[in-house]
Amino acid sequence: MKKRIYIICVILMCCANAVLGGRFSDESLNYQIVYHWGLIWKHAANATLEIKDGGDNYDARLHARTLSWVDKIYKVRDTLYSTIEKDAFVPLKYVKATHEKGYVARDIVEFSYTDSATIGRCVRIRKGKDNVEKILETEGEAYDMLSIFYVLRILDMEKLAAEGSYKTTVFSGKRKETLNIKYVGVENIKLRDKSKHDAYHIKFSFTQEGKKKSSDDMDTWISMDDSRIPLMLRGSLPIGEVRVYYAKGD
Repeated sequence: MKKRIYIICVILMCCANAVLGGRFSDESLNYQIVYHWGLIWKHAANATLEIKDGGDNYDARLHARTLSWVDKIYKVRDTLYSTIEKDAFVPLKYVKATHEKGYVARDIVEFSYTDSATIGRCVRIRKGKDNVEKILETEGEAYDMLSIFYVLRILDMEKLAAEGSYKTTVFSGKRKETLNIKYVGVENIKLRDKSKHDAYHIKFSFTQEGKKKSSDDMDTWISMDDSRIPLMLRGSLPIGEVRVYYAKGD
């Protein structure tokens, strides 16, 4: 359960020339996380994604929490924070605050930039343990697990469709990962409220150092209007699958 909720936070989650000069207004998006085992569909958690204009920067927040029936089994309260520099659209600071059952932790990544590289100073804080510090570095741009969500929304879909895929680097807090985004096509999908939408279908995967997979491949569908809202996400489980549905007005 812990790993799967974390993957959802990631989603709810590349060459620079593939990114449009997107701008965001203050926004709050709600999602329902649903698990599917055989014929059983069970609403297990909710997530809220927010972004606010902070002047020179954007302040983004993603909060995920399990419902009361899941709390009795494995209670999760995870929150991601990201400060994004508005003009260059690159992250400045990322925080992942984890509270999962009896486990409490915090990961902090502070970003700095040279002419050709991105550097992340990472601090991992665990209750009862010494802090662990690590420096991550990559050529070109890098993002965190929340800011990449907004990069996904401002990709040039025509360019992505023409080139087929797009890679970038993500600093997750303890490691450097490669994110590969693959364009699948345009599909009509149905949400939990029975509404139907034309959407871009994108498949993406994380690998460590470009080799070992960090998680199973995930699929997401993004609205084709100017809002580019992620409407649905699907990932596999050892038994069944998990889906995240956009829940307008919830």
